[in-house]
Amino acid sequence: MNADDPNDSPPMTPLSAGERQRRWRLILGGGAADGVGCSLTAADLGMDRCLENLYDEDRGGGLGGSAPRVARWLGDIRRYFPTPVVRVLQQDALHRFGLRRMLLEPELLEAVEPDVHLVATLLSLSGVMPAKVRETARRVVRQVVAELERKLANPLRQAIAGSLNRAARHRRPRHSEIDWHRTIRANLRHYQPGYRTVIPVTRIGFGRRAAALRDIILCVDQSGSMAASVVYSGILAAVLASIRSVRTSLVVFDTAVVDLTEQLADPVEVLFGTQLGGGTDIHRALSYCQGLVRAPNDTILVLISDLYEGGDRQQLLKRATSLTASGVRLIALLALSDQGAPAYDHDIAGALAGMGAPAFACTPDQFPDLMAAAIERRDLAQWAAARGIATAGRTT
Repeated sequence: MNADDPNDSPPMTPLSAGERQRRWRLILGGGAADGVGCSLTAADLGMDRCLENLYDEDRGGGLGGSAPRVARWLGDIRRYFPTPVVRVLQQDALHRFGLRRMLLEPELLEAVEPDVHLVATLLSLSGVMPAKVRETARRVVRQVVAELERKLANPLRQAIAGSLNRAARHRRPRHSEIDWHRTIRANLRHYQPGYRTVIPVTRIGFGRRAAALRDIILCVDQSGSMAASVVYSGILAAVLASIRSVRTSLVVFDTAVVDLTEQLADPVEVLFGTQLGGGTDIHRALSYCQGLVRAPNDTILVLISDLYEGGDRQQLLKRATSLTASGVRLIALLALSDQGAPAYDHDIAGALAGMGAPAFACTPDQFPDLMAAAIERRDLAQWAAARGIATAGRTT
């Protein structure tokens, strides 16, 4: 090599024997083809499963046309592989999973029965989606969003309004905020015949109508396993943002943090602003959310994550402790979807529950009542138990 030649590449560092074995094992794929006798780490096994599902259909791989499995796989490859490799795998998947025909033919995409999992798949593929199909994909996503909004919006608005009214009545209203009809009825036992009047021992108010009574922050994990939760979270956040009595923020994260609050007027834009898959840094996300807190005692922070922390676990717990100690109502939703109990980090979930931040899964239909209970500061572990929902550290 000529040291003065700028076209010469620097010498490559020789691979160790163990690293060569590891790479051959991932290439060969294990099973009968595995002649290297190399054991894999948990992360390597995740990579191996991703590659097997894509390339080893003769050994039981493939995704079988299952939209949830496709969406999860698309997220997993972002977790395990660098961006250039992810692009190659996605392009191969478009061929092998039959997705390319769906994406290249808008008529076929429009004929597919749209659901949350299809939305998650389209969002995962948005970076490699052909331009001529992108608008069709947005129409499909908008159709699903509209259907879910019709189903979820009214229950959520009614639950929030009712809970805020009840919560406001427990406060000590200013003179201009007193609901005199309810106040008089509540104090009839304090009627004074001699003065021909009622002594208002208990005052009931309308609440602060002009200002938000609660701040709600949704902090949503974008990792591959949370695909359906991301879709539901975006839609529900948009509905919450339309309620003037609460101030809503939406923060999504992987190893980076993105604040989508300014886009909440359009849930479709919110969803296309997400990036499904990748790593997880919950501590960084909670740190950002803590900076959004302006009135801790009036703030509900909903962390939607399976709690598999890729960052500093101890710092995560310290941050959660700081939030709860300040008065923030912290809730850990292990999933916000219809897919049942998820896999999650039991140690972190138990630690959060121990500091008063309950951890459990929730369906979109249950979410309005959950938010009402949180606003009224009810015991959420009891709320979950009454609905047969298992919480961290407790079974029903």
